[in-house]
Amino acid sequence: MLSARTRAASTTVFVVDDSSEMRRYLRLLLELDCYHVETACDGSEALRRLDEGFMPTVVLLDLQMPRLNGFRTLRRMRKLYPGLKVIICSAEDDPRKLRLAAALGADGHLAKPVQHLYLSAALERCLDENSRPLPNPAATVITLPAPASQDS
Repeated sequence: MLSARTRAASTTVFVVDDSSEMRRYLRLLLELDCYHVETACDGSEALRRLDEGFMPTVVLLDLQMPRLNGFRTLRRMRKLYPGLKVIICSAEDDPRKLRLAAALGADGHLAKPVQHLYLSAALERCLDENSRPLPNPAATVITLPAPASQDS
């Protein structure tokens, strides 16, 4: 089995988020873990890149984006690229919307603001399952909590 750092070096993470600050933040965290990172500013750009032949190992997908939101993007990704691993990375906390994302095929969910440890754990779990198909992805989605606020 590959070490986490060796596996990360050969893994491409595709960050799809309309916030340039969030894309930069996630890129920084991912590059600290030695992942190769590509970004897109919305679902339309992400799908265009995939249609052009770019095939990441894992996608971190925001739900709340203009033009083509995360739900519609996820639906199209699942239809066109069924084996692609997708982790929702969103501030959305409505349980109905998170269940919808799971039903559409999300492999996991990270709550914003994202902590480095949770991001690393979600990616490791997603990559560990890379060779094992899930019988019902909606039943196995992992939701990692948002960090607890620290009042000073």
